[in-house]
Amino acid sequence: MSENRQRYDVVVIGGGAAGLSGALTLSRARRPVLVIDAGSPRNAPASHAHNYLGREGVPPLELLAAGRAEAAGYGAEIVKGDAVAAEKLPGGGFRVVREDGSAVEARRLLVTTGLVDELPPVPGVAERWGRDVLHCPYCHGWEVRARPVGILAGGPMAVHQALLWRQWTDDVVLFRHTAADFGDEEYEQLAARSVAVVDGEVAALEVTGDRLTGVRLAGGTVIPREAVVVQPRFTARSGVLETLGLAPTTMEVAGQAIGSYIAADLAGATEVPGVWVAGNVTNPMEQVIGSAAAGLKAASAINMDLVTEDTRRAVEARRAPAVPAFSAAMERQVTERVLGDRRHGLQEM
Repeated sequence: MSENRQRYDVVVIGGGAAGLSGALTLSRARRPVLVIDAGSPRNAPASHAHNYLGREGVPPLELLAAGRAEAAGYGAEIVKGDAVAAEKLPGGGFRVVREDGSAVEARRLLVTTGLVDELPPVPGVAERWGRDVLHCPYCHGWEVRARPVGILAGGPMAVHQALLWRQWTDDVVLFRHTAADFGDEEYEQLAARSVAVVDGEVAALEVTGDRLTGVRLAGGTVIPREAVVVQPRFTARSGVLETLGLAPTTMEVAGQAIGSYIAADLAGATEVPGVWVAGNVTNPMEQVIGSAAAGLKAASAINMDLVTEDTRRAVEARRAPAVPAFSAAMERQVTERVLGDRRHGLQEM
């Protein structure tokens, strides 16, 4: 769908769960809305989305297609492409530039560009990501329940991950890989929960017939596993926001960086007036249903902000000195008087 106008009340950058939820809410509030979506959702590699009440197990792309249809049904315009920059306009509002050089204006922005999962550089991890290489037990734990699971340590969350995934299976092996040695208390916790720890760097994942079958150590030993859990680095897709002066904040655990995000208040408002964020770009740990809820919350705040501005302008207009309207009847009277004066002057000559 192409733009029907060049200025909108709200431009939504990012068409995932958060962006489409925001667009739906704003369109139902009778706001002109444009969604610019690059078409690369974070959960595209996954076959199903989970914990979305009423749509449990829905394929992610099917959920997004339904969301686009719902938002468009209320008048939202949706275009595919990347927004590469945004700038504040002197008279208020914003100008958003897309990769093809086209631009639109908006009174407010809702940015829901999500994040990029930067995966450990172990052969096989990227290829199996979203299938049997996982990171969230609430998203995929049920699917690998009671099966052999390996935890690939790569940061401060390794022990936490092992103890958490132990809820879904009693066969958990923690591969220390390149992580620093664990403390005595951590080893005691792992032993108490029957989580085995394997030292040595992981060389690759073993795959047989398009199915993960094991973890191969640098020394050649293969430990049979049917799923492997990793800790990605969550990097916010913040390019457009950075052109507005919004730099990402580093997310840390135990003094180690595990990602970045754009800081915002509970409703998604950023430090730049008129710019809101929702979803994984501001909350890397949020799941699909939470991102959709965040989009709704941000959209409600944006609409109220616009209502406040519209009301202020209406009050200013009402208080302005009244200027009598120059009606068509008055114009005819003036014209007739001028013509009459001219005719009278000619008669006197």
